[in-house]
Order: sequence, then structure tokens, then C-alpha cells
Amino acid sequence: MRNFWVSVLTLTAVVSNSFAQGPNKPSSAEIHHNLQKLNFLGTALYIAAHPDDENTRLISYLSNHDKARTAYLSLTRGDGGQNLIGSELRELLGVLRTQELLAARRVDGGEQWFTRANDFGYSKHPNETLRIWDKKEVLGDVVWAIRNLKPDVIINRFNHRTPGTTHGHHTSSAMLSVEAFDLANDPNSYPNQLQSTSTWQPRRVFFNTSWWFYGSRENFEKADKSKMLKLDVGVFYPELGLSNNEIASMASSQHLCQGFGRVTTRGSQDEYVELLKGDLPSSNDLFDGIDTSWSRVKGGKAVGDILYQIEKDFDFSNPSKHIPELVKAYQLLQNVEDEHWKTLKSEELKSIILDCSGLYLEANAESASTTSGSNVKINVEALNRSNQSIILKEINVIGAGHKLNPNKALSNNAKENVEFEFAVPQTTSNSGPYWLNETGSLGMYTVTDPNMIGKPETPSPFHAEFVLTIDGVDIGFQKPVIHRFSKPDKGELYEPFVVLPEVTSSIAEKVLIFSDSKTKDVLVSVKAGKNNVSGEVSLKHPAGWHISPESIPFSIEQKGQEQSVIFKVTPPVEDSEGKISPMVKIDGQVHTKELVEITYDHVPKQSILLPSEAKVVRMNIQKSGEHIGYIMGAGDKVPESLKQIGYQVHTIDPETIQAGSLDKYDAVVVGIRAYNVVEELKFKQPHLFDYVERGGNLVVQYNTAGRWSKQFENIAPYDLTLSRDRVTDETAKVNIVANDHSLVNFPNTIKETDFDGWVQERGLYFPKEWSSDFTPILSMGDEGEAQTEGSLLVAPHGEGHYIYTGLSFFRELPAGVSGAYKLFANMLSIGKSEVKSESNVKG
Repeated sequence: MRNFWVSVLTLTAVVSNSFAQGPNKPSSAEIHHNLQKLNFLGTALYIAAHPDDENTRLISYLSNHDKARTAYLSLTRGDGGQNLIGSELRELLGVLRTQELLAARRVDGGEQWFTRANDFGYSKHPNETLRIWDKKEVLGDVVWAIRNLKPDVIINRFNHRTPGTTHGHHTSSAMLSVEAFDLANDPNSYPNQLQSTSTWQPRRVFFNTSWWFYGSRENFEKADKSKMLKLDVGVFYPELGLSNNEIASMASSQHLCQGFGRVTTRGSQDEYVELLKGDLPSSNDLFDGIDTSWSRVKGGKAVGDILYQIEKDFDFSNPSKHIPELVKAYQLLQNVEDEHWKTLKSEELKSIILDCSGLYLEANAESASTTSGSNVKINVEALNRSNQSIILKEINVIGAGHKLNPNKALSNNAKENVEFEFAVPQTTSNSGPYWLNETGSLGMYTVTDPNMIGKPETPSPFHAEFVLTIDGVDIGFQKPVIHRFSKPDKGELYEPFVVLPEVTSSIAEKVLIFSDSKTKDVLVSVKAGKNNVSGEVSLKHPAGWHISPESIPFSIEQKGQEQSVIFKVTPPVEDSEGKISPMVKIDGQVHTKELVEITYDHVPKQSILLPSEAKVVRMNIQKSGEHIGYIMGAGDKVPESLKQIGYQVHTIDPETIQAGSLDKYDAVVVGIRAYNVVEELKFKQPHLFDYVERGGNLVVQYNTAGRWSKQFENIAPYDLTLSRDRVTDETAKVNIVANDHSLVNFPNTIKETDFDGWVQERGLYFPKEWSSDFTPILSMGDEGEAQTEGSLLVAPHGEGHYIYTGLSFFRELPAGVSGAYKLFANMLSIGKSEVKSESNVKG
């Protein structure tokens, strides 16, 4: 687990991240704050494309100043981006960014929603985006979110009127929002949705504009603001002890994998919203003219009369005195006919009843995971910290059909523990992100259960429903079954309780490169999900490949333990690509999943089940040199990939770099975005250039333009200006413009066909200007755009060579793209003469 400390708000308290994953324990001031939210019947929906697109200042303002129910609809989960804190990419990065969004919402008070759109990478135009996404389906998901949330106000992060000027995902999110604004109230649009929800017409839709969209502050000052509202989002909340922009900064700082950790800010700060559709408010209140009182709901006035009085007369020293009136309001609320508001406000009201009484309810599993058909030991803790009469009447395990009737009076501060076991039904599905259960397309995730669409994560498989008799009224409170434990160096920790297969398997190397027909040992790890697991393992493989032996028996006594088995894999003589997959057979049932766990301090532990497989590639590749130094940047798997073709890769700590220390390496590679994230490099740049001058080979991979220390005069020994230029179409034609250069001839001959099969993109952040000392090797461009030659540049420097490349090797090598391996081997071999194939290298 990576160790870093991030301040997280549980509204007013700044606490350890481990507690952000556990139960909320609000103070009296926070309870009163939540009571104010309970008494506001209005909803706002903020819409954008990715994690980190959301304006946390405005989300926090709507949630904590206006007291509105506020949701952020991120059309994607950010799968196509990069990761500054680890090696998770694609689907795993989407899982991590989903959790970071949820962490941000825990801070700013919002809710999180999604569509099924897959972040397939940068898109230059919404036409491309909506074609790949399947516009009809994603538009339907936006309509679904509006019909379920029933927002009065929608706010778009981006401008729908300027296609082609920014990321296609950004513009598409706004275009879909504007279209969905009208369709949500049309019963002829997506009529199947109306079996589970109802039509809805939002009152207004805005664009969250700023000077940035006008090109300069001067242009914005001159702009027509007759349809704009100005909101000061820097307000201070005395009850919370924080300014709105402090909360917003802490929320944004949850996006750590994108490098969004930041200092908090305070003071007045303006935000602008421009009306796109609906009526313009007569004030700077987005809900002006909308009834947000309890009178909005038929039968709600009687509920409001009680709750408004409690809010006015709230006893901060003894909130429990309000429980009888809160329970009375709850009873009246159950008679309200409007199911939307009844359901929503009943849950809010129950939380306030729970908090006012100091009730602590927990269902703690003995371990963090189980398997279908197993028994689970649960320890229930129930504690009433008030003088109110409360009886623990029932405990129902939802998801297992298990019921207890303790009928215990909960005396003030007298803890009650109930221990029991329940059987996990054989039909219980395995845990994991629901959107990864089925194979999706490039642009869309497949979700078979329509009621799951929009949800940020898969609900906990089991909930404990505590039926409490409070002031003579039975009220049910649901809590997910969790696993609580402690570590000496961490303290108290919480983990989600998950259902996993009896056994999972994995192949450590996800890409296996065979440069000849020699046999390699392939290690398969088998992990037990319960005690006393035994069976046999075989490898499913492509035609022409030979596996020996056909199967290997295994036996594991303890849950969580692993056993490794080794297969001998022999490739065919000719070039071939395919996948090998472990097949673990237990009692006639075959298990084919790998368990991947994501563990960071700022988000709950994630357990993901993916197909267990590895790509095998038979190709002829040659290389020169052997020892490669690697300076890690934002995190990638390039070092592991280079080891696959026989290089000995040595990770270099930038602090240890000094004059002459790099001379032992045949080449030095700088990882992706290293100049953006490794501050120490600003002191070591002269040593890198000296290494090249003395005959070294330095390969610098892509960096984000302009996002490095001002102390860097240049990241290259000659003038080199990075840009935001990129080629997003992974199938875009690539031309070799320096056919005679050694970079495309030694030791491997690079042809245009070597750019077949690339994934997600060609490359990004290409230089736009460079010294004549550089030789461009390739040209490429997206459809309808001019060719760019900045993707791969090489320059001699002294006795050595400096190479800058924006090609996305960090995606291509882990994907087993053979042409990318050949080209990277050539980059490492430039200036060398001795050639050897991977077959001559041990390991």
C-alpha cells in the first residue's frame, strides 16, 4: 500500500483517510447542517465527461450553501488517462478514478453518477466521440440520470456550441445534456425506462462559463452577461469551520492519480453560469422561483412544520431531545404520496435520527471476503448513546435471508454485541465492478441490469438491517456488512466485505515474448478463496503452441494462501500471437478469473475479477546492449516489458545520479511524465546531458507540456518545444520519413506494418518546434489534419544520442504490440554495433 497522508473532510473534521472509508460520525454542528439539507427540497445536476472535470467549488456551494441535493454525472470513469501514483491503466484506472470521485463527493457533499461510456482516450471532435460511444445509448443514460435524480437545475461544465475546440468527450457531454434536457420529459423517448422511473422536466440548464472559454479575461469582461448569474463561491460556513473553497480544494485533492493534490484556498471567488434553456432567475440564486420547501410535496407541509421548528430550536448540546419529534415527522412522511421525495427524504431523516441518538450500528465480518456456499461469522455492535427509549427488535441480513430477533433494550452507553453466522447462498454473485462483468466495446461498457446503470459502484452483497423501536415506532436502518480491523502502523481500518471465487489464478507476466522457438517456463499462481481447496490447473492456448504438462494438481490448506505451478510453453516456428489462460478445475467447476486488488490509503480497497490470461507473442527481435537504466516517472510498465526481450533493467533513484554514475548503462530511459512529477530531475539534468556527451543513449518519453519546474530551461540538450499535439487514432497511417536512419534499420528493420495493432492512440504531447540538430523519424496525423513529425526525434550530442518520443510505448509494450518492441529496441541500440537476439540472453 502506498503511504501518503491526505486531509479528508467528514464535513468539519479533518481525519485520517482510513476513517473516510468507515462510518460517518458527525458532530452536533454537522447534524444541524444535515438537518438544513433535509429541509431543502431541490436538486442540482452537474454534468461533464471525466473524473476531475467537475467544478468542486460549485458542487460544494450547491450542496453546502444552497443545501441542495447535488450530483455529479461523469459520463466516463476516466479509463483512458494516465496514473501518477501507480501502474493501473485502462479498466483498473477506471476503478481507481471511480473511487477517487466517490472520495471527492464524501468531501464536498455531492453524489456520484456515471453513464456506460468508456473513456477510449483523447478525441478531437464530438462526431468521433459520439460515433464510438454509441450516441443513442449514452444519451439514454443521461436521460435516465435526469429522470431518476429529477433535478431542478442542470449545469454543464463545457460549452456545447464549440465542437472541435477541446476534447471531444468534453463537448459531447454538454451536447448530450442539452438534448436530454428536452427528452427527459418526453414519454416517447426511451419508453422502456418508464417501467422503473418517470418523466421529468428540469427547470433550467446552465453552462458553467468563465474567462477561459473566452480566450482571455479582457474578452470575458466585454462579453454579454445578460443571461449569466454570478455566484460568490468563497463563502464561509461557521458550522463547518471551513470556507467553501477550502472544501473544494480538499475534494479536488482526492484525484491523486491525476496529480490534483493542492493547497486549500480561502476568500471571495466568483463563478459564472450562463442560462441555456429554461427561465432566467431574477436573482443570483439558481433555485429562484422554484419551491424548495416541504410545501412542494403534497402532504409535506405537516412534515415541514415539525422539521423547520427542530432546525430553529436545535439543541447542540443534546440533539437526542429532538428524537420524539423526528420520529413523528418520519411517521408523517410515510404517508406522502410522492415516492421520489418520500424515499429520498426518509433516508435522510433516518440518518439524522441515528446521529441525534448517537446510535452506533455495525455488522463486522470476521474476514474481508467469503465464497458462495460458505458460512460467515458476524459480530454486531449496537450502542445507544442517549436517554431515549430504543429497542433492538430485529436484525435481518439482506442478501442472505437470515433473521434474528434479539428484542434487546439499548440502554444509554451500554454496548450490545450479537454474534451469529449466516450461510452465503450458492446463487450469490461474485463481487467486483459491475461494468466489468461483461465484455464491452471500445466506447461502451456492457451492463445487463438496466437498474445498475448510473450507479458509481456495485452495492455491497450483504446489508444488515437493524429494526429499532424508537419512541414506540419501528424503523429499519441498513448498514453494509464490512470488515473492521487494525494494523500497528495504520490503526483502525475498514474494508468492504466481498464475495470471491473459491480459487483465482494469475500469470505474473502479462506479455510473454518469444524471439525463437525455444521453450519458456511460465509460472501460474493459484490463490485460495477458502480453506482446503484442491484441484488441477491447465493452460488454454492458441493453436500451434505446445504446453507441458497438460495439467498440474494443486492443494491449498489456508484461505488466502497461494501455490505456484510451472508449465513449459513452446511457441510455433513461425510468427504468432495469442493468449494463454489458466483453467483451474475444482469438483468439475472451472475457474478462469484473476483477482486484482487496488490498495491506496485515500480510497477503500477494491477487489476486481478479470479474465486470467497473458498474451504470448512469437517474433524475431534483435537488440544491442544489455544494461538499461530506468528513471521512473508517473508510473508505467515499460521496465517489465523491456525485461521480456532480455534487457537487464535497473531502476535509478534520481537522488543517486552524479557525475559518471550513469556510464555503466548501455542506455538510460526516462519514464512517462518524469519531468512533470520528479522534482529532483531539475538538479540532475546536467548529469544526464553529460552522460549523452560521453557516448550514452538517453531516451525521454512523453511529458505534459509546460507542467514542470521553471528551473528546467529545457529537457533536451537543444531547443525543443512541446505542444498538445497528438494523434488519437491508433490506426492513423504512419510514414517513415527518415528511411535511411539507423533508428529504423538497426538492429531491426522497421516497416509501416510495424504500426499495425497499436492500441488507444499513436502518441501525445508531440514537440511542435525543435532545433535543426534533431532528425524527425516519422510523420503521422489524424484524419483531416496535417501530418506532424514530432512523434520521434533523435539528435547526436557529443559521442551519444538524445531521443525524445511522444509515442505511447507505455500502452503498446504492455499490450504486446510487436512493432513497438522492435522500435524501442532500436532506440536503445542506437550507436551500438554488437547485435544479439533475445534467444542468446538468459531469462
